[in-house]
This record gives sequence, structure tokens and C-alpha cells, in this order.
Amino acid sequence: MKKVTKLNPWITYETEVQHSRFCDPACGPSPAEKLTPQHLKLLRDAFTRPRPAAQKHDRIRKSRRADVEDGVRFEEFQQVLRTVIGPDIEDTWVDRFFCEVDISCSGQVTWKQLCSYLLLEFTERERASVPTAALLQQPHVQHCSHNKRETTVRVVAVSYPPPLRYLSISKGGQVTMWNSSLHILRSIGLAGDMTEEVAHTRRFRGWVTDVVYMGSVHRVAVATDSRDLHFINVSTANIFEEIHVYGFRSVPTALCYWNDAQCPDRPPLLMLGDEKGGVHLMWFLYSSKGLFVKTSKKQNSCQRHFFPDLCENTNIISHRYIPNIHLEPITKVMFDPGSNVIMTSSQSDCSSVVFLNLTLKREPYVWRINQGVKCFDYSASLQLMVTGGSDRAVRFWSRFVTTRPVSTLLGHCSTVLDVAIYQPMEQIFSYSRDAELRIWDISSHHCLKTIHLQFPCLQLGRIPEHGNFPFLLVAPRRPAETQPHLLVACKDYLALLKLARTRGGRGGEWLTDEDGGPGSESPSTPGLSCALYNPTLRQVVTGHMDSSVSLWEVETGRRRLQIVNAHGEEELLCMTLDSTHRRLITGAGNGTIKVWNLLNGLNLHKLEPVSNSDVSKLICLKDNKLLAVGRSRRIVQYDIAAAKDMYVNADLSWKSTAVHQSDVLAVCECSALGVVATADQDGEVIVWRVDTQGPLLHLHTQTQAGVSPPVDNLLFLQHRAQNRKQRNRGVLVSSSAGSLCFWSICGAGHTYGQFYAPEQPRTRVLSVSSDQAKNTILVSGDTTGWLQIWDITDYAVNEGEVAVQPTTSSAAAMEGT
Repeated sequence: MKKVTKLNPWITYETEVQHSRFCDPACGPSPAEKLTPQHLKLLRDAFTRPRPAAQKHDRIRKSRRADVEDGVRFEEFQQVLRTVIGPDIEDTWVDRFFCEVDISCSGQVTWKQLCSYLLLEFTERERASVPTAALLQQPHVQHCSHNKRETTVRVVAVSYPPPLRYLSISKGGQVTMWNSSLHILRSIGLAGDMTEEVAHTRRFRGWVTDVVYMGSVHRVAVATDSRDLHFINVSTANIFEEIHVYGFRSVPTALCYWNDAQCPDRPPLLMLGDEKGGVHLMWFLYSSKGLFVKTSKKQNSCQRHFFPDLCENTNIISHRYIPNIHLEPITKVMFDPGSNVIMTSSQSDCSSVVFLNLTLKREPYVWRINQGVKCFDYSASLQLMVTGGSDRAVRFWSRFVTTRPVSTLLGHCSTVLDVAIYQPMEQIFSYSRDAELRIWDISSHHCLKTIHLQFPCLQLGRIPEHGNFPFLLVAPRRPAETQPHLLVACKDYLALLKLARTRGGRGGEWLTDEDGGPGSESPSTPGLSCALYNPTLRQVVTGHMDSSVSLWEVETGRRRLQIVNAHGEEELLCMTLDSTHRRLITGAGNGTIKVWNLLNGLNLHKLEPVSNSDVSKLICLKDNKLLAVGRSRRIVQYDIAAAKDMYVNADLSWKSTAVHQSDVLAVCECSALGVVATADQDGEVIVWRVDTQGPLLHLHTQTQAGVSPPVDNLLFLQHRAQNRKQRNRGVLVSSSAGSLCFWSICGAGHTYGQFYAPEQPRTRVLSVSSDQAKNTILVSGDTTGWLQIWDITDYAVNEGEVAVQPTTSSAAAMEGT
């Protein structure tokens, strides 16, 4: 990536996940939504026709540059809109429209500005209307060493006891428990036949065919080609094999489990599809007391049951067998409780998929597909079935039409092993034998994304080995639950892919009162990484670790605007406002910087990254020159005031190359003195002149051990710098290892006092602020959650006096803030 970036610095923007914006519904429709093509024509005529006010100043206008266009002020803009749209338009809507177009706060709007605004707005809406793949980030691949190089047959999600865990079963019967981060917790092997016990060990010698999680009874059922079932107890962290049922007449090849969560007293149902095309139905009549009657009094000992004997004991289970549904082994079983239908599939041409009513009183629906079906999935709410198989095609089927598919999707180059319907995004996942994952849009039938999963077991020219069921799709119903994700198994490796919750991306839909009230965040909202206050709009802007930005109304506490995936998948590290407070500039961990319109969330500019490393701080000078610092150890300047294109090039005119010897962590400007201060990881503070763009002073403090801790923050006391009597005193404050240092820029001596601010030792002060009107107080916030307000009226202002630690204001120290 570093080599490519040198050739094309914009490639990071081109490859990142696209952002999405959500506006508060209470704000009403945007101005662009109310404008029709006829309105735009009338607006163009109104803007371009000569105006009486302009005709009076023909001589002045002729002396101007030819490329300068006259604009209209708010009163004239309001009159034009009332003439074009109608006299009933609201003044608040007109004011919002004018402010969104006049982003530079010049007080007037030109036709070019209006066209640029509408172009951005409509482009954003068109981009948002195109569906994006649900995948949020690159897959996390983990190796299962306990498999002993055998293939993983299936992975199931175990929800009880919380937190969420995974259970994977290898072809040779090795059961492995994982946590949600794919770290192995425990591994056991299936027990073999008692008649083969040698030296108190029973090695399992069969092959596992399928696995299912029985959530209501906290068991996992494992089917093998030895014509038996193994039940594993997962109700505790110490998993163990509890029950072994043997003696089936045919090999169970596919399992499905259902229980009525609304009516726990209703017997749960276990369905087993076998190699002869039939289905076993087993209702557990007393599941709350146990699946079967115990045959041994030993605790945690494996109970063995002969299946024909269980079928005769109707007090324990109710058994039923439906034969000859298919002519070949069943590849998958599903159950739809709403219609009471059992759904099965096989690789038979004459009975590829069968929907069979449990009462057998209705004719089954039979789909006949060439080369049969290897996998399928069904959504009752969408009335949609998706199939895949050896012919490498993914097909969409209507619930009641068996003769012709709704759509046939081509693109896979090998057998489709598994498919899954992801309903929140209305997308389909399909996975083929060559480790290719495709994401399809249900409405447009287009392939949104193709991912070649890079499993370490893949070898050139060889097709990797897979289990019968590579997919595990975890899609929680509630936003407070875990992040949706997809697990893919290949050989003895697992790949974890995180998914978006809804079509809006990572952040999901707009929060309403039912989600926790206006302005509240869901429990799964990631933590804050930065925040600032906009005094002009009276809003608080928060940046989050998941690269989302939120705007909050101070008076109501309601969130007005949200931007998700502002920098794709990169963590948002810093923010600042331009001089008009209408634009927000954000920086991320991959060196990207973006400019946003705070009134509507439009992305106005993308700034050229000079490296792929963190952008630590951003500041905007009075003339809207933006300065960025970070791990590049340089001061990079951008002219966002004169920028007219989406992409803005970096200005490296500052003489900052090799000046800082470590990462730059902080930057601050003093307009009264015409200087900028930067601070780095080594504890060095450098003051720069804005006019020459070169270093002026090097300030350095050392601790008693002779080691300089990093400088966390910088603050200029602007009122002192404007005062001729005090500008030679302590006007710059730096925080380092909890100590607040006061520095003079213009005086003969530079050190003007230092004190330790936090209540606890070994605490860092991450934020400092002051009342810029008088600079009589200083606010410090540290890592222990303390917020303290200091009286610095007479601190570090008298030359020759030793500065002592100031006192905190009354009731000013607030713990846990």
C-alpha cells in the first residue's frame, strides 16, 4: 500500500468503505428534495437575468475580474424562491437552504455555488440509493489446531450461558469451543464404541456428517456415519458428551432443531434427514427434565441408548419417520413453523428441493433442478428460497412457483457449497469450493462484491477441502446484541467477517424514542475518540472509534445528524472546525482527512494524505488554512478556502522536515503573536512563525529522572497574548505527564511556572481549556475522570516571581466526569 500511495495518493479514498449519512426526521426534507426540474430552470433564469441593483454598478462590475460572479443576498434569495416555488414557503426552510449553499459565510449565493451544492446533494443521494455489500472489514482468519488437519464439518453458535461462543466439530469428531474473538476455550473428542475400549480409551473412528445446536435444552447434537447421535452438554463452560444414541437403520446426513420460544411447554422437535432420502421426527416430551431417562447413576457419565428401544418408549419421545422424500441422501433440512412445513434438499434431479407439510394432508411442493441442490436457504418473510449446487449457479425461487426461478445468478467457477439470506441488508451470501465468497443484492440481482478468502491452507492448482456446511450466519434481532457476522469454515481454518446491521451501514437506522429516547445512543455504540463544541450552531460534535460522527443539539440533547463510516473502517482520531464553524474537518488513522458540511453532512473535500499513518491533530488558521500533524512528523498545510474540487492537494511548504524527531501529538495557534506551536512524543515543544513557516523556539522540559514524557496537549492563552503587558509572560500551556507548564514566547526567559494538576499520581492530563475572554481560569481533565477548574488570574504573569500552584475554584473539582 505504501508503494502504491506514492504513485496514487488518492487510492486510500477509492478503496475505503463508502460513508452514509442520517438526518433527524424532525428536521424535515432537505431543500434539494423540494426542487423539481421546472424549479431549477426558473432559478437559473432568476439568477442569470440582469438585476436592477447590478445595473447601477456596471462601471464597478466591468473593472472586476471576469471570473468573479455576482451573488444574491438572503433577502433577494428569499424573494427569488417565493417567486419560483410559491409564497407559502417557510422562512426557516429558506434560511436553511441559504446557509447550506453559503458554506463560506460570505453573505451571498451565486449560481455556481447553488449548482455545486445541488450536484453534491444529488450525487450523494444517488450513491446512497445504490446498495453496498454488507461486509464491513477484511476477514479475520484463525487456525483450529485441535482438528489435527481434519476438515471442520460445521460451526454452531452457542448463546447460553452468555457471552456468545462457537462450537466447531471436525470430520474426525473433535469438538472445539471458541469465544467470540475466535480464541480456543476447550476441546474434547467424541467417544467411540465401548466394545473397542483399549487402555480405558475409546477412540471415535467414524466421520461426522452434521451438527445442530439445541438452544432450549442447551445441548449440541452430532450425527455421524456410524448411524448414531452424540449429545454434548454445553450448559456450562466444561462441555462434555452426555448421551449417545445408536442403532439407526441409516446414516443421518442433515439435522434441524426447532422449539417454540413463545410456548416453552410445547415439545421441541429434532429432525434428521438420512442417506435414504427420509426424515426422522423426534419430539422430546419432557425436555425440561431431560432428553432421555438416565441409565447410569455416575455423574457426567455418557448415557447410551439403543434407538429402536427409545422409539418404543412413547413416554420419553414421540418418533415418526417419513420415508422416500428424495431418491438420494438429504443434504439439508429446514423447518418453517409458520406454515408447519419441512424443507429438504438433495442432489437428485427429480426431487432437488421438497416442501412437505408436517400433516402430510397437502401435496408437497417439489423443485426439479438439473444436477440437484447442494445447499439452500429460505426466508419466510421474503417468501424467497435461494439454491446452489454443482452447476455453479445461484438461483432465486418464489415460494409457490417450482417450474421457473425468479433469477439465475452466474459468476462462480466451481460448485456452490453454501448460501445464506441476510435479511437486514436484503442480500445473499454464496460460497463456492474455490473459497470464493459472493454477495448478491436481492432486489437488483447484481453481485455487489466478490471476495477470495485467503485461507493459509489454499494451494495453487488444488481445490481445498470443505465440510458439508461451511456457513454460520449470526444476525441478532436486537441492536443491543452482538455485531452481525458471518463465519466461513475451510479445511481446519475459520474466517470471521463482520457485517452491517442495515442498509445504512455500520451505524444502523436513526435512533427513535423506542431505541432509548432522543439523543440516546444504543448500548453497542463504540466509545468516543474526540469531541468539540460549535458555538455558532450551538451543537456538540462527537467522533467515535468506529469512524462515525454525530451532531447533537445542546438545548434539546437530540442528535441532529449522523455520518457513519466517515473514514471507512479507520478509527477517527481528531476533528476541528473551520473559521466559519460551518465546516468540520476530520482526520483518521490511515492519514486521510475530509471536510464536511455541518448543515447537511455532505462530504465537501478529500485532502491528499502524505502518509498512511495517524493524523493526531488538526487546526484551522484564521484564513482557513488547515494544518495537520501526526506520525509523519511534518506540518502539512491545505487551502480549503480556495478549494473548488473534491480533491485538495497537500502543501508541504512548511520547513518541518526532520525538525521533530518523534511523532507530533499536539498543535495550537496564537493569531495575536502570529505563531503556531507543536509538541511531540519526546516532550519537545517547537514554536513556529506563520509568516516564514519556520521554527522559532525549541522548548524542552525534563523530569528528575532525566526523561521527557510526551506532551499530551497545548493551549495558547489568547487574551494574555493580546495584552502588551502580559504577552511576554506565560502565554503557552503544555500538559506532560500530569504537569501543566507555562511558557513565554517573547520574553527573555521561557519557563514561567509548572504544577501537577491531577489528584492521583502517575496521571495524564489529556485536555486543557481556558476562558479566552480573560484567561482567568484553566480547566484540566485527566485520565482518572477528574475535571478541575483552576484560578490562574495572577499565575505566571509577574516576571522574577516564583510561580506556585494555583488553587481550584470552589466546587470546581468534579470526580468521574
